[in-house]
Amino acid sequence: MTTNDQQITPADATIVTSGLGTKGPEERDLPESLKYDMDLCLRILRDVLGEFDPELLSTFDTVRNYAVEASAEHFEGMLDPNPDQDGLKKAVETIDNMSLHDAQLLARAFTTYFHLANLSEENYRVSVLRQRENEVSGDQAYDPVNEMTSAYHQLINEMGPAKAKDLLEKLEFHPVFTAHPTEARRKAVEGKIRRIAELLEEHRTLGGSDRKENSRRLYNEIDALFRTSPIALKKPTPVEEADTILDIFDNTLFHTIPAVYRRFDDWVLGDKAGLVEPVCPAFFHPGSWIGSDRDGNPNVTAKVSRQVARKFSDHVIAALEEATRTVGRNLTMESGTTPPSAELLNLWNHQKEMSERLTDKAALISTKEMHRAVMLVMADRLHYTIERDADLMYHSSDDFLADLKVVQRSLADAGAKRSAYGPLQDLIWQTETFGFHMVEMEFRQHSVVHARALEDIREHGLHGERGPLQPMTHEVLDTFRALGSIQKRNGIKAARRYIISFTKSAQNVRDVYELNRLAFAHPEDVPTIDVIPLFEQLEDLEHSVDVLEEIVKIPEVQARLKATGNKMEVMLGYSDSSKDAGPTTATLALHSAEQRIVAWAEGHKIDLTLFHGRGGAVGRGGGPANRAVLAQPKGSVNCRFKLTEQGEVIFARYGNPILAVRHIESVAAATLLQSAPSVEKTNTEMTAKYADMTAKLDEAAHNRFLDLLQTPDFAPWFSTVTPLTEVGLLPIGSRPAKRGLGAKSLDDLRTIPWVFSWAQARINLAAWYGLGTACEQFGDLETLRAAYEEWPLFSTFIDNIEMSLAKTDERIAKMYLALGDNDELSKKVLDEMELTTKWVLKIVNDKWPLQHRHVLGQAIRVRSPYVDALSVTQVLALRSLRKKVDKEELSQSQQAGFIYLILCTVSGVAAGLQNTG
Repeated sequence: MTTNDQQITPADATIVTSGLGTKGPEERDLPESLKYDMDLCLRILRDVLGEFDPELLSTFDTVRNYAVEASAEHFEGMLDPNPDQDGLKKAVETIDNMSLHDAQLLARAFTTYFHLANLSEENYRVSVLRQRENEVSGDQAYDPVNEMTSAYHQLINEMGPAKAKDLLEKLEFHPVFTAHPTEARRKAVEGKIRRIAELLEEHRTLGGSDRKENSRRLYNEIDALFRTSPIALKKPTPVEEADTILDIFDNTLFHTIPAVYRRFDDWVLGDKAGLVEPVCPAFFHPGSWIGSDRDGNPNVTAKVSRQVARKFSDHVIAALEEATRTVGRNLTMESGTTPPSAELLNLWNHQKEMSERLTDKAALISTKEMHRAVMLVMADRLHYTIERDADLMYHSSDDFLADLKVVQRSLADAGAKRSAYGPLQDLIWQTETFGFHMVEMEFRQHSVVHARALEDIREHGLHGERGPLQPMTHEVLDTFRALGSIQKRNGIKAARRYIISFTKSAQNVRDVYELNRLAFAHPEDVPTIDVIPLFEQLEDLEHSVDVLEEIVKIPEVQARLKATGNKMEVMLGYSDSSKDAGPTTATLALHSAEQRIVAWAEGHKIDLTLFHGRGGAVGRGGGPANRAVLAQPKGSVNCRFKLTEQGEVIFARYGNPILAVRHIESVAAATLLQSAPSVEKTNTEMTAKYADMTAKLDEAAHNRFLDLLQTPDFAPWFSTVTPLTEVGLLPIGSRPAKRGLGAKSLDDLRTIPWVFSWAQARINLAAWYGLGTACEQFGDLETLRAAYEEWPLFSTFIDNIEMSLAKTDERIAKMYLALGDNDELSKKVLDEMELTTKWVLKIVNDKWPLQHRHVLGQAIRVRSPYVDALSVTQVLALRSLRKKVDKEELSQSQQAGFIYLILCTVSGVAAGLQNTG
C-alpha cells in the first residue's frame, strides 16, 4: 500500500500461507431466493463501480477472486491440510501495492457489498417466515410459526388453562436500548439501506416497466451508498443518539407492537377475536440508557437527560395524536345505530367545560357521531399536551388511557364490538406500551463517582460553605434534579430506575439515596427512585448475595419493597465479568450467581427481576435471546425478561417489521416457557448433573485466561495487534473507550472496545479463550457431548462459541499478531485457538464450524472472502501507518488518509461479521 507519493515494500505474506489445502470446498448451495438477491446486488454494485472507475472495478474483481480462492483453500484446509496454496498471498500482494486513495475506495466498495449482503439475508429470512405462515392451517391448535401461541399451548398442556393464563398476565419483555458504540454505521447510510431493502423486497414481484423502474432506483440508491462515506464527519451527541430509538419507533415499534399482541389474540380467541376483550397483555416495556447513562461518559449531563426525555415524550405524544385522529375519523357510527353511553356523554360534557372551542370544532365535523367527536377532542388535547397548555393538556398517559376506555366501553355497550376492539384497541395497546414517555429512561453512574461526591459535600458543605464543590459533584446533584423533573413531566414510569455500576457494597446504594435527598431543598420534591445494584466483576458476582442481604436493610429499599409488592431488580453484567475472568468462567459464574440470588429472593419473599447486561457479541453474553432465556436457572425469569439491546443488534432485531415481530414473539415465548415445569426440571437437574464438569472447566479456563492477561506487556501488545486505538477514533458513539476514573491498563478499558477489537483482528479471543485448555485437561469427550445434548446452558454456550470461531481466520490472525512482535503471546493465542476449535468441533460432532447449521454456515462462508479482503487491507494499513509514524515519514494529511482507510475497514468488517459488539 502506498501513499500518493511513496512506494512501500511489499508485505511479507508468507506468514499466512502455511498449512492449508488448495482445493475448493464442496459447499452446500445457498437457497435460491437468497442467491438471486445476492447475485443481483453484486451485479448492480459491479456496474456502479465500473461507472465510477473501470480500474476500481478491475481491482475489486481481482481481489475478490483471490479472496474467494483463498477462502476455498482455507475451508479445504480444515478437512485436508496441505501447504500448497497462494490465494491469500496474491490478495495481500495486490492490496499492498495499491495507492492509499485506491485502497480507500476498495474498502468502501467491499463495505457497500456487506450492507447489500445483509439486506439479502434479511430478505431471505422474511420470505421464509412468510412461506411458513402460508403453510399453517387455520384449524391447528396453535400457530407453529408464532412461538408465543406454541408456548402458551404447551403451558396449558402442562399446567392447565388457569395457571397458563396467570403466567400470561404476568408476562413482561423489557429490552433496554443503549448507546454503546458497536454499530459502526452512520445514520446517513441507514436511510439508504432502508430504501434499498424496500426496493429489493418488491423487485422479484414486479415485471415490465415496473421492474425496470425498480431496477433504476436500485442502481440509484446503491450508487449513492457507495459514494457516501461510511464514516460520519463527527461523533454523535447523546441527544443525536436518541434518534436511533426514534427511528426504530417510527419505522417499526409503534405499529409492530400492537400487531404482536393482535397475532396472539387472533389465534387464541379464534372467531371471537375482535368481538371480545383481548387476552394478550401489553407486555412489551422498552427502556433506554441513551441520554441517561453517564457512567464514564462526560457528554451525558443533566441538561442532556432533560433534552432527550423531552425529545422522546414529544415524539410519542405526536404519534398518539395522529393515531387518535385517524381512529377517531373512522368512528363514523351515528347515534341512531350506535347510541353513546351515559359515560361517554359525561366525557363529552367534561370536554365542553374544558374548552368549548375544541368541542365546537369537533361538533362541526361530527354533529351526530359522538364517538368520533370525543376522539377528535382527545387528539386536540394531545396536541396541547406537547404545547404544555395547562388548561387543555393531559397530565398523564393514564388520564388519556381512561378516556380511550370510556370510548371503547361505549362502543361495546352499543353493540359496535368490532369498532371497540379493532383499531381503537390497537391505540389502547400503544398507549399502554409507550405511555407519554416512549421508553423508560434508566440512569446509571459508577459507584466511585457517588462516593467522591459525598466526600466533597462533607468536606465543603452542600452549598460550598467551606469551599467550592467539584464540577462533578454539582453534576451528580443536578442529575437527580433532572430525574425528578422528568418524573414530574412524564410520570414515574418515565424515569425511576437508577443503576450503580461496580456495586461493591450496600453503602453504594445508601450513597445514591442520600444524594437523591440532598439534591432537593424540599422533601416533597425528592423523586421516587428504585436503586438497582449492578454486579459485573467476578468478585462482585461471588459476593452478590451478601451485599443484597445488607441492601434490603436500608430504610428506603424497605419502603420501595412495601410500595411495590416486594418487587426488586438486580442487574448482572456479562461484559466486565467476561473481560476480567474469561468467557467460560464468566458464563458459569453468572449462572451460579443467578441461582444464589434467586434462592435468596425466595427466602425473603421478594418478587425478583434479573436484568441481563448483554451485548451483541458472544464475548459480551450475545447470541440468540430466546435460547438464553430458556437456559436460565429455575425461578430466575418468572415471566419477566429484561436485557440490554445495543449496537448493531438494535437494527438487526428491530429494523425490519416482520423480523421485529418474530424476535419479540420468540423472546416472549421463551419467557413464558421458562416457567413450564418441564423446562424448570431440565435446567435444575442438568445443572446438578454437570456440576463437577463445570467446576473443572471453570478452574482450568480461568487459569488459562489469567495466564494470558498476566503475561508481561500484554496490555500494550493487545493495543498493537488490534485496531484498538483506531476503534476509539470512530465517530460511532458519544461514549469514550475508557472510563477515565484513574484505573490503569486493561482495567481502564471498556469491555466493548476489548471485544470489538479482537473481532476486527479476526481472532474473537473474548468469546472463547481458555475453553480449549479446559476441555483438554478435562479430557472426557463423552461427558462433554452428553452435556451439550442435555443441558441448555452448555449447548447454548458451545453453539455461540462455534459461531464465533466460524468468523475467525488463523491466517489473517497471524498477520495481526505479527504487528506485536511478541512470539510468546502470539503462540499462546494461536495454540488456544487451535485447541478450542478442535474441542468445540468434537463436542458438536462437526468437521468444520457450523457444518450442521447449513444456512448460517454457508452464509458466513459466502461472505468470508469479502471480510478477508477488508481485513487484509486493514492490517496492512495498520502496519504501514505504525511503521511510518515511528519513522516520522508521514505528513499529517497522509496520516489522516491511513486513519480514514482503517476506519472504513473497521466499518466494513463490522458489517461483514455482524454481531461484533
